[in-house]
Amino acid sequence: MTKHRYRYRTTVVCAALSALSLLAVPATSAAATAPTSSAEAPSSAHPADGIRAHAVAGIEDRTARTLAASLGRPAWRTEIRNAALASPAVTLGSLVDKPGSPAAESLKSAIADADRDLARAKGLRAGTGSLLQLRLGDSSMRRALGAGAEPLVAAAPSDDDTTAVTAYDSRGRTHLLDMRKIPERPVYVIDLDGDKAVAAGMAVLREQFAAHGLTGPATAPAAATANGFWTSRISSVRLSDDEEPWVKGDAEIYSLVTGFGLDGKVRVDPVDMPYLDEDGKTYSPNQILVNWSSYKYNLADVVMMEEDGSTNYRALATAIAGVLLTIADLGAYIPLVNAVLDAMPDDWWTDDPDYVDSWYTLAQSLSGSSGGARGNGSMTLEPYWVSGF
Repeated sequence: MTKHRYRYRTTVVCAALSALSLLAVPATSAAATAPTSSAEAPSSAHPADGIRAHAVAGIEDRTARTLAASLGRPAWRTEIRNAALASPAVTLGSLVDKPGSPAAESLKSAIADADRDLARAKGLRAGTGSLLQLRLGDSSMRRALGAGAEPLVAAAPSDDDTTAVTAYDSRGRTHLLDMRKIPERPVYVIDLDGDKAVAAGMAVLREQFAAHGLTGPATAPAAATANGFWTSRISSVRLSDDEEPWVKGDAEIYSLVTGFGLDGKVRVDPVDMPYLDEDGKTYSPNQILVNWSSYKYNLADVVMMEEDGSTNYRALATAIAGVLLTIADLGAYIPLVNAVLDAMPDDWWTDDPDYVDSWYTLAQSLSGSSGGARGNGSMTLEPYWVSGF
């Protein structure tokens, strides 16, 4: 299946935001060198401290090499093959820890270390659980795998400009595979469980935005919302088609809704969109995008992003807060899309997070189709009244 990935760096073009051009983007805590295993990091370190966001690729590649070497054990090789044929994706932690699993203890330890390192690298809570998963690179590989062909193991690449991916066999040899041509030999892809990572990431973003003062009062005074509140609901959403390599999996999309809260400060609300897997397909989620009872004005902006593997959610929240907290309510609505994008360090645009599209000044009364500013997405929104009990 295809994924929608775009890398885009913007400048502030709205006159209302011209004053922001002198603002400095704060350094994030994700700038240190990553340890090779969880044991090397201080036990007192914060989950986002001391590890660069792009360490995710290294962790996945390390796991791919280790798993490939383990395929020399026939019983374990059969166990993985059966699991890969039975499910589109298998959580590695659950597979190696299954009662009676023929996985070696050294492999169990290596995968447990990798899962802990991933949670740290992505700024997630320690109790997030296993994030590594295994899947076949393409469904067309099922026949060869079922017939007993020896599989290769590769880590899902984080760089979309890469033309080849490195795969490993059980003897430790490397194989360069064309990312645009599906290989005849089956390939196990080691990847991040994107849905689980985004869900955990949204919790971290909400927690961090609240800590930075970017959420404010949850709703308007009780008297004004006793009977319910107005929202904007997504009746349909579609991303434009973008052909991607066979080794990539489904997209994991989320949006950041921004506006001015009831306290007059900039507000950011993360919205997970786990159903939005493929480009060129229309989804009808009936999902609430904006809760207008939390906003001062009847206008809000939306920045749609994709979890592409290496996003450090704690660092993302810190970077965004560092810019948005400097924007004052001047008594009229100011578009915030450009400020959100400009808050992200330059090097994030060469890896993660990926910018999909954005919508400026969505009104509470908007009903109908609205195309994104980049022309990569389209949403049909409708006003929706949520009644109180």
